[in-house]
This record gives sequence, C-alpha cells and structure tokens, in this order.
Amino acid sequence: MTDTAAPDETRRLIEELRERRLTVAVAESLTGGLLVAELIRIPGASHAVRGGVVAYATDLKSTLLGVDARLLATRGPVDPDVAGQMASGVRDRLGREQPADWGLSTTGVAGPGAQDGHEAGTVFIGLASDGTVSSHRLQLHGDRDAVRQQTVAAAIRLLLDAVLATPSVEA
Repeated sequence: MTDTAAPDETRRLIEELRERRLTVAVAESLTGGLLVAELIRIPGASHAVRGGVVAYATDLKSTLLGVDARLLATRGPVDPDVAGQMASGVRDRLGREQPADWGLSTTGVAGPGAQDGHEAGTVFIGLASDGTVSSHRLQLHGDRDAVRQQTVAAAIRLLLDAVLATPSVEA
C-alpha cells in the first residue's frame, strides 16, 4: 500500500459526491487536517466538501463534535465508538439546514510511541450517514508521517466505497 491516496481515488470520490449532489464533513484528530486538505486539493471540491474540524485535543472531541465525555474519560480518544461519534457529530455540526450527507473521522495513534495502551499505528476511521454509523480499525506500520498518510488514503477509499455502494437518487 502506498503512503498517500492515489490521486485518481480522491478525484473519483469528489466527482461521485458532486454527481450525486452529496456532501461530506470531516473530523480529524491524528491526521490534523491532512484529510480535508487532500479532498479540497481537487478542483470543484467546494460543491461536495462542507469543511473540516481538527479536534486534536481530547476535550475538543466532546465540546466541538459532541462525543460523549464519559466515553472519552473511560476509554480515551482511540476507540471505535469515539470515531463513530466524531463522524456523526461533524456531520450534524457542519450541515446547513440539515446534516451533511456523510461524516468522516480519523482518530488514533500516529506514534512514535504508544498512547493510552494503544500501539503506534492503531487507527479508527468513523463513517456516518443517514441512520448509519460505523467505525473501521486499522493497524498501520511506518513512522508518524507514514501512519498519517496511510490513514488519509484509507479514509478516502472507505468513503468512496460507501458512496459507490449507495444507490444514486435521481434529482
């Protein structure tokens, strides 16, 4: 697997979102803005990308994104349910009069060392849409930059697969 998303995957994701008139909102922790930067690199992304929230500090996941503070206190930020709540929260908070169609989130340990009992490379990607919230665990390898880049690539692939699996609604 390469360290970055293939440019054609990012481009295809943005094109699919635009053609389907869908929007995405992004919540990032370990990727620190890299994911939304990769998405908006594509011309025309403004039609599909609502924006992003970098909630790097644990308390911001609760105050900005609505992640349950008790969940954060008991399990910490590197958790599948935290990833799901981040995706749901950003979807709601960055919607206009209604939520964004998709919420996408990243949380985990980029390294170089372990954090809260999780080894470096432990990552959760959250995905939320109408009535559906999921999280996907990754165990990545490499240095800090490689883990962050691989997370971006995996998040783009995950959202692209989800969009392609959803039937198009004719406008």
